[in-house]
Amino acid sequence: MISFDSFVMVDWSGGNDRGLAPKKDAIWTCVARAGDTDVPVYHRNRQQAEKWLDDLISAELSANRRAFIAFDFPFGYPVGFAHALTGQDDPLALWDWLAHHISDTPRSNNRFDVAGAINARFSGVGPFWGNGLKRDIAHLPRKGLARCDMPFAERRHVETRAKGSFSCWQLAGAGSVGSQILMGLPVLARLRQRFAGQVSIWPFEALDAPIAFVEAWPGLINPMVRKVQAEGEIRDAAQVRLMAGAFSRLDPAVLHDMLDVKNAEEGWIFGLGYEGALMAAAKNSLQPPPLKNDCFALPPGVDWTPVAQAHAMLRDTLSCVVGAETLRADQALGRVLALPVAAMRSNPPQPNTAVDGYGFAGGSIDDGPQVLPLVEGRSAAGAPYMDIVPQGHAIRVLTGASLPEGVDTVILQEDVTLGDGSIAFHGALRAGVNTRKAGEDVAADTEIFPTGRRIRPADLALLSATGVRDVSVRKRLRVAVISTGDELTEAGSVADPHQIYDANRPMLLAMIKQFGFTPVDMGRAPDDRSALRALMDKAAQKADVILTSGGASAGDEDHVSALLGETGSMSLWRIAIKPGRPLALALWKDTPVFGLPGNPVAAMVCTLIFARPAMGALAGEGWRMPEPLMLPAAFEKTKKPGRREYLRARLRDGQVEVFTSEGSGRISGLSWAEGLVELPDEAAHISPGVLVRYYPYSAFGL
Repeated sequence: MISFDSFVMVDWSGGNDRGLAPKKDAIWTCVARAGDTDVPVYHRNRQQAEKWLDDLISAELSANRRAFIAFDFPFGYPVGFAHALTGQDDPLALWDWLAHHISDTPRSNNRFDVAGAINARFSGVGPFWGNGLKRDIAHLPRKGLARCDMPFAERRHVETRAKGSFSCWQLAGAGSVGSQILMGLPVLARLRQRFAGQVSIWPFEALDAPIAFVEAWPGLINPMVRKVQAEGEIRDAAQVRLMAGAFSRLDPAVLHDMLDVKNAEEGWIFGLGYEGALMAAAKNSLQPPPLKNDCFALPPGVDWTPVAQAHAMLRDTLSCVVGAETLRADQALGRVLALPVAAMRSNPPQPNTAVDGYGFAGGSIDDGPQVLPLVEGRSAAGAPYMDIVPQGHAIRVLTGASLPEGVDTVILQEDVTLGDGSIAFHGALRAGVNTRKAGEDVAADTEIFPTGRRIRPADLALLSATGVRDVSVRKRLRVAVISTGDELTEAGSVADPHQIYDANRPMLLAMIKQFGFTPVDMGRAPDDRSALRALMDKAAQKADVILTSGGASAGDEDHVSALLGETGSMSLWRIAIKPGRPLALALWKDTPVFGLPGNPVAAMVCTLIFARPAMGALAGEGWRMPEPLMLPAAFEKTKKPGRREYLRARLRDGQVEVFTSEGSGRISGLSWAEGLVELPDEAAHISPGVLVRYYPYSAFGL
């Protein structure tokens, strides 16, 4: 009997890039294993979704897991279409044909033009219809009624049995599943080719490969989706979450029966006729978990989000949000290049000498003692010899001097006996020795720095040496910082017994400045939803990204997470990290928001691990998480599984020692430390001498 370890539901889209904020009618995916579902993942375009699928399949194969990956668009067309287009009845040949003819970028694709070209192959008008562009396309009518002598059925056989189905020929307007097919099948064809022999396509092939591609429609469980969709949850996200969970909870015998379908060309919808079983399996996700009596236990339906998954979501969805400007190179220190930089001229610009000595034509020197007459004059840096050095003659040259014509080799002055108008030395010498070729370091017009590089002091030397005066750089990322909580007051003021001084805001503003970004101090927000909303609105106008601290958990006064949840903008929270579990990752007025914990230790750790690499992506330098140093531990610790942990640490005598207390209220440990030790998600026992992953603060730019 067929069995799977992982179940994935993909809600596809045929449209263009949907932008940074999670949206409906976009691409959503969700993974479930053993009845537990991950947080649904939003993909802004097909390119990101294809990479995600590629990475997922690679991971499943590496882990020796069998994966059931379902897509919500038809895998085939009505009988006869594949043969008419490819000369074969094989629908997978049609997949390859579409992959060859469809071009796709995040902002544009040629699906309407391809559909028009296909229509032109047939008499009459058809089968495709619906033009979503302003320009007319030959042979592609805007209305379905304009077709005539359409040579194929309007729907596949399975669609005549599926309630609410749409025609696969419709490319625009409500229910334009045709665009999903044209933009989805090429992706599946490429994945099938990349993982040749590892992917089976249902129902066209036997499911004897570790990865199965299956057609499945969330519409089969619409009543359940409407009933259990979380408040503020995007419908597409709810659909993939419920479908993936339902697949993973199906009785294996029922799953086998659902897959026992044979349709040689048109394909089938998995679960059609078994809607009751699917909805029952989806409903099972509502069962409460066992009582844990644990203050860190998550509410029903809320899963931990592993650090790696949160990183992947940020890396795949964040892109540059700041504009560009032109600066003199000597004013661009610390700025991020918006365009690549090419050398204006070669370095060195001409062949020159690397030593003080005597130059001549090396090819004329034989073995044994040599005596060469000297020409009058010399070549020095900035004062070149302008005449030609005759064959069999030598000239005095100084370090950095341009080589005169007729000179390609230099002998050290220490290896020469100077006579009256001549020099003596022993040959032979290798031609070209002690010289530098023109462009040996950098040739003119070659790229010296790529887009996204942050300019360092050493870079200014290379820019100057190659004649570059002006560079195009990104404007500095503006980062707003908001502290929240009625308990906060400013250091130096008179504090009531129930108040504490705001430690987070000064720390975060200083970190942002050292990162090379522009800090925007938005002050403190009281525990008032309306006041926080107003302050967030102002921050979104003044900054490109917002950091809040406090109020990111689920308590009565945790207004940050509540406010973000009300707007439907929160995409991930409750990260499996210690310290810092209540971390909100969201958008406010299309401005990324990092809802940091209120505890200063957790706020700093989450800023370094999440906000710093994300801000790099938003600033145009790309996602960069520093590489850790593997160093021996000078401590002992036993760690439970479930969360990735970060310990305040420093390097002494070649070993890493950690702060005496892991209490996240011990702010002094941040100053004591010079970096962080990262412990893995799984259980671990660290003893002295074991290698651990150490991130010095300097690796983050502090």
